[in-house]
Amino acid sequence: MSADRPTLPPVRLHSEAELARDALSAPLMARAAKLARWAERGVPVGVGGEILHEALGAATEHLGLAGDEDGPACTAEAWQLAVDTGLVEIEESSEDSADEDGAGLSDDAAVGTATPGEELNLLTSGSPQDILDIWLGGMETVLADAAAPDLADLADQLTENGELDLDAIDWNPEEEAEVLDGILGNLYLLTALSEDPGQDVPLPALAASMIIPDDMDEPTDDILEEVSEAMMRLDDQFRVLEPIGLVAYRPVDEALIEEVDEDGETVLPQGPSTSSGPGGTPIAEPLTDEDVSRYGLVRLTPLGVYAVRARLLDAGAHAPAVGDLTDKGADVLLDALPDYPETLAQAESERWLAARTPLDAARDLLAAARGDDERAPRRRLAAQQTLSLVSPDAEAALREVLDDRQLGGLARVWLAERALPGIPEPSEDMIFWLTVDTIAAQLDSADENAVPELRELVQGLTDQHSGFFDTAWRVDHPATADVLEAMGRLHPDKKAAKEARKAAFKARSRQSG
Repeated sequence: MSADRPTLPPVRLHSEAELARDALSAPLMARAAKLARWAERGVPVGVGGEILHEALGAATEHLGLAGDEDGPACTAEAWQLAVDTGLVEIEESSEDSADEDGAGLSDDAAVGTATPGEELNLLTSGSPQDILDIWLGGMETVLADAAAPDLADLADQLTENGELDLDAIDWNPEEEAEVLDGILGNLYLLTALSEDPGQDVPLPALAASMIIPDDMDEPTDDILEEVSEAMMRLDDQFRVLEPIGLVAYRPVDEALIEEVDEDGETVLPQGPSTSSGPGGTPIAEPLTDEDVSRYGLVRLTPLGVYAVRARLLDAGAHAPAVGDLTDKGADVLLDALPDYPETLAQAESERWLAARTPLDAARDLLAAARGDDERAPRRRLAAQQTLSLVSPDAEAALREVLDDRQLGGLARVWLAERALPGIPEPSEDMIFWLTVDTIAAQLDSADENAVPELRELVQGLTDQHSGFFDTAWRVDHPATADVLEAMGRLHPDKKAAKEARKAAFKARSRQSG
């Protein structure tokens, strides 16, 4: 894999059938489809396929939005989506009532007729992927709308001649689209890393993630103001994106927006307030969940995760999904699993195993687990974890490797966990080799949060085996010296840590000699 190709954590996708149902039930898509069917008798349209004023009223009533203040705007938006996705087709009038630029046309002059398009039939008779393809096309239109400047800002920047002063509105289409892509990418990453994919993200935190530098301990007032402005922009954008089903969004409380409009103050939550207790001691009063929710909460929907992943793949990113490895070899599976979160690694393993017989799966996993390269310990640990999900029907495969130096230890563990008879006692060499291999795998995949667990493991080993380091340095494993050096860093007892460092020196000398 190319070093400059970004790799994201895996995600769990809903089935195409479930996603297609979500796409059809997204409010904007459902309205667009309803209007496309309503257009069966033909609907006069203007330049660009926009629905004309008289027809807009009838369409709004057809959608049941006639009594809604925003009904006409919602209807026009749904109609435009129907046009953009091919749910309706436009047949231009044969009469030339104007030149190519539309000069001479009145504001409500029809230049064509809209009727149901071929794509409409796919919503009922097409495959789930057909439906998703139509939805993705519509989503791209909505994303473009979300990245467009505010109409009020545009009106303010019209010149006396009615021309738009693009320099004055400080809007760069490519930059705006890139920022929105970055926000959606952050949401995708948070979803992938979260144990609860349905966890809402506070809007201030999302805006801050794009603006506040990682090395800034205390943001300045200017930075906070920038975050506040970005947050309000995101509020507008997520309101546009929610009807297409990309995000689930709880908007910023209108009362807060009114306060900002009146006072010009930042809309960001100010954090815990303080009051004085006995003796003047400050008492923290943290923000409640309800307080936080007033500033906006957002998350990607399952359909949104699917859509953002599709865009990431198109952009060249490596964005795996659970199930991607089902038809791959055991070597590919074991190479990937160590980088997966635990729950997704198990889900991926279960799908991979379900496509094979227990015996064949076990033999493939064991063969792929062999090796003396740097990643081999991680592969063996992944193999051991995957094999723990295999039924006892694989017993023969594990017995076949009992005498294997690299696999005999984990095979004995597997057989013992199932209380199967006739398990030969492992030699001391095999026990120590498996110990070094296991620690090497955990060191390679450990993060800062795992250090306490590693420290407990290291201390437990030396407590259980007196003279552990006298034997460990002789273990014929490529990672022996590295493991012992790590044990020297991790062991809480200074004397034991010193013994580990001495043993590491001996192992290094033995390997080089």
